[in-house]
Amino acid sequence: MGDEVIAAILLRDFPALGPDTPIRRAAALLVEGGFAAAPVLDHELRLVGILTQKDCFRPALHASYHREWSGRVADHMSGDVICVDMEDDLIRVAELFLACPHRVVPVMQARRVAGMVRRSDVLAQLIRLG
Repeated sequence: MGDEVIAAILLRDFPALGPDTPIRRAAALLVEGGFAAAPVLDHELRLVGILTQKDCFRPALHASYHREWSGRVADHMSGDVICVDMEDDLIRVAELFLACPHRVVPVMQARRVAGMVRRSDVLAQLIRLG
């Protein structure tokens, strides 16, 4: 089981956000698509952050109080992103999810985001293989 690479359960269909994307639009993309998070990419497609549904709560609450949305993704994203590599094995990624609270992390290949991997998919794969 240790040699199963994460590429087998890679989620390739995901929204990619820019730092200047309006936060309301980004929040709507996450919710409407059922995504827990999305990578934030600069104009050269380099990973600069991650925006989670949880990150969207503060601006959403602000909008409910003041009847207006304000801010950009860059104002609310996390810049310190935990990532895994396309060639990482399933056990390493499972151990990462065990140690951190994230539900999804970017998968990198050649310093680019190749996809996302969800904690639930890692657990499902462990069950299938075990």
